[in-house]
Amino acid sequence: MARYIGPVCKLCRREGMKLYLKADRCYSEKCSITRRPKPPGVHGDKRVKLSEYGLRLREKQKVRRIYGVLERQFRRYFASADRTKGRTGENLIGVLERRLDNIVHRMGFGGSRNEARQLVLHKHVLVNGKRVNIPSYQVRAGEVITIREQARAQKRIETALAASEARPQLTWLEVDKKNFTGTVKALPVREELNEPAIREQYIVEYYSR
Repeated sequence: MARYIGPVCKLCRREGMKLYLKADRCYSEKCSITRRPKPPGVHGDKRVKLSEYGLRLREKQKVRRIYGVLERQFRRYFASADRTKGRTGENLIGVLERRLDNIVHRMGFGGSRNEARQLVLHKHVLVNGKRVNIPSYQVRAGEVITIREQARAQKRIETALAASEARPQLTWLEVDKKNFTGTVKALPVREELNEPAIREQYIVEYYSR
């Protein structure tokens, strides 16, 4: 299963904003954006005015990195969103948000999407009582996500649940943190997904050029 394994703090610096890829570190003074708010590389200090194409490319790369998706899979998600009725950009965000690793993170069981992905891959996550170890699994409305009892004592899950208290609660998710269970009540609500800020129309324009 292909995935990016390089330094993730460089990705945040490249996009010029926090992408929240490293759990607690992103909320501390150690965050790379706080310490070194410039793109990586020897020419990071230079000001570069992006073209229209450059703006669209950067937005596409940013969203890919937020959700931990490589280019080929991201193109498939876009093609699926384009075939679905409604706004293509919102459909795309909806598909990304319904990934199992993202749902586990949104519910507070993983400090970052990478942590949540690892929980899924290690078979610590149940969907409707059955083990699912596919991070890209598309969660449907009404499905129940549960953390296996054997994994509930893990320190990283406790830390993630404590940190999630500071994040805004999403209306389309219902979480019972005491029982390590959550329910997807409805499809994702686009208006609640603005951190980090996403301009999905740029992505649509990028692939429609």
